[in-house]
Amino acid sequence: MCVGGLLFGSLALIACGEVATLPATAGIGPQAVLPAPQHSLIPTVNIAPAKAWPAGVTPQSDYGLRVVAFASNLDHPRWLYVLPNGDVLVAETNAPPKPDDAKGIKGWVMGLVMKRAGAGVASANRITLLRDSNGDGVADQRSLFLGGLNSPFGMALVGNDLYIANSDAIWRFAYKTGDLQINSAGNKLIDLPAGAINHHWTKNIIASQDGSKLYVTVGSNSNVAERGMEVEAERAAIWEVDIKSGGHRIFASGLRNPVGLAWEPQSGLLWTAVNERDELGSDLVPDYMTSLRDGAFYGWPYSYYGQHIDQRVQPQQPAMVAKAIAPDYALGAHTASLGLANAQGNTLPAMFANGMFVGQHGSWNRRPHSGYKVIFVPFEGGKPSGMPIDVLTGFLSKDGFAYGRPVGVFIDKWGALLVADDVGNVIWHVSAK
Repeated sequence: MCVGGLLFGSLALIACGEVATLPATAGIGPQAVLPAPQHSLIPTVNIAPAKAWPAGVTPQSDYGLRVVAFASNLDHPRWLYVLPNGDVLVAETNAPPKPDDAKGIKGWVMGLVMKRAGAGVASANRITLLRDSNGDGVADQRSLFLGGLNSPFGMALVGNDLYIANSDAIWRFAYKTGDLQINSAGNKLIDLPAGAINHHWTKNIIASQDGSKLYVTVGSNSNVAERGMEVEAERAAIWEVDIKSGGHRIFASGLRNPVGLAWEPQSGLLWTAVNERDELGSDLVPDYMTSLRDGAFYGWPYSYYGQHIDQRVQPQQPAMVAKAIAPDYALGAHTASLGLANAQGNTLPAMFANGMFVGQHGSWNRRPHSGYKVIFVPFEGGKPSGMPIDVLTGFLSKDGFAYGRPVGVFIDKWGALLVADDVGNVIWHVSAK
């Protein structure tokens, strides 16, 4: 019996009946295969229950990479940021209270799903600092850097100002190199969409190349605007925020749940990793990564992957669909591709020199599973070229348990790849042997 059957009893046949008809690779690359949508009363549920990493077991690599635990026994580490001196900040965080996002049968189902998948824990609401003083790939100092936050996620240092994106606002804190803890009170730069639903709560940030702006990910408040567009004001978008004034504008929109952000060095363009919509079957819709054009619209909620209309959204807006831009590169249906890091500065083998690392948190609504790995998308001339390379696998056990789920990815001071594993409660350090 599938996991959905264990959870839902009499709903088992509905929840477990839909199975992917295409291989996961069909929804990956610059030209994704998009089959006809599959509609069902209850979405496909195929949870990989969380289970602790067995002693001595780590994620695996086929490229002779050294994989060690940089830090263990963390509390749901989701996002990373490396300071100029090499100190690593990790957001130990989870969803804030969202009372109006848990109503009805879908809310009940999602609560069970998240709990079984290891995401039902309360948020630690803190940033922890990890220091590797001798560069051996294992942190030897740990300190509470900043506490009392509200589901923190994105971090960015501009000059001597450290910006932290909570689930409801961006805050600015004074920082000087080598600080192990921030004790001063911060100043709020800008409020962000939140509230009692706050469906996609993670707010990531990245600074502009000249340090004058912050770009902010603001996910949608629903799957496909089933709560109406009134609760979606300025959501499903990337904001551009002026650091001096706190003023903002919508830089790009129609992005259901953008999370990862990275600058591509050759083109100078900003890229994002986006989680697309659910409940159209195991083969739809591919998550994706895409470069962002100022003022562009990417389809949500009216269409997906360009101008493929989602008939569930009523009333439709043909003029908006006509404007929708197809993304650059598909990352597979329901892979939950969250982490995104430009490869610049890494010291891994030459095959990883130019491109993007992607942390794929893994599916809960596809049969069979997808994601649960870290991949590398090679680039040429500032654009993706070819199929991705599996960098780290082994997060999913052979019997269907999730030892871990990769989220944030970042290149450290010494050129190693750091991977936040929020279910395994580990930061993995990946380097060349």
